[in-house]
Amino acid sequence: MRTALFKLIRLLFVVLVVTFLSFSMLKLQETTSGSDVVDKIAPFGSPEAKATLRAELHLKDPFFVQYGRWLGDFATGDFGKKYTGTGNNATTGTPVSEIIKKELPVSIELMIYAQVLALLIALPLGIYTAYKNGSIFDRLTNMTMFAMLAMPAFLAALLLQIWAANNPNLGIPTQYIGVGDFPLSPFSSDNWTQMLFPMISLAVAQIAVYMRLLRSDMIATLQEDFITTAKAKGIPARRVLLRHAFRPSSLTLLTVAGLNVGALIGGAIVVEQIFNLPGIGNELVRSILGTQAVETQAIIAIIAVIYVLVNFLVDILYTVLDPRIRHARAIA
Repeated sequence: MRTALFKLIRLLFVVLVVTFLSFSMLKLQETTSGSDVVDKIAPFGSPEAKATLRAELHLKDPFFVQYGRWLGDFATGDFGKKYTGTGNNATTGTPVSEIIKKELPVSIELMIYAQVLALLIALPLGIYTAYKNGSIFDRLTNMTMFAMLAMPAFLAALLLQIWAANNPNLGIPTQYIGVGDFPLSPFSSDNWTQMLFPMISLAVAQIAVYMRLLRSDMIATLQEDFITTAKAKGIPARRVLLRHAFRPSSLTLLTVAGLNVGALIGGAIVVEQIFNLPGIGNELVRSILGTQAVETQAIIAIIAVIYVLVNFLVDILYTVLDPRIRHARAIA
């Protein structure tokens, strides 16, 4: 109970830090550029419209009062507006929450598909190459993984896009085809076709990282005394690999999978641009180019919170995968 409470307090503290840094971007922008956020959002607005917008954003309040109000709105799902125009005395815009509700599931879908694809390929390869350590298959696989490590997501996406353009008979849709309301349904063939190349682009480097990491940990685990004992008892090799060696070797992989969410988010921003996917990464680029500071601030804060939550879940999973951690904390 004490450990769970400590984890929760730590999570809340980290969320406060990342939201504070996200909110501080506006003030940093004002300090470096010499103009406030209203001049960026509505550069051609009338003085009356700009005054209305400043009042709406509470820019005259002290900094920490602004942050407290923004954090309260953020916690309740009010992320501000994407401003689309100004009149003489008013501003118009679309709530950022509506945009995020529409586009965030697309990015989550893409990252889940990429992560699942990477693990489905990397896990069996990592286990088998560790079992066949030093063989020709192991060496060829490692050479291939080295090449995949050198290929960033945007390069893989561009190559696949060029290939698709030169092979129109593949039937790859040019517009995103959704799968329905979140949680996502995996039964739309058109959706799978549209997401195939983007998820491969994101998964290429991840496959290499996961496979090589698991292989190294598995090789070390297979040299442990308890593995030798299991083999001496006549336990089949498959059971030794999957039941005795894989579980303790997966902790580092779990850590890296959690940390790689950041890499997936960064890669998704570029991949969504290349494949014209209406995801949150694509929207983030549009908000930056359109100097929509309020929307940019909200999207960055949401991405940061998602990253923190994913790594919090990874930390919880440690106790599930390795009882030694749970017992050590119980004794402490």
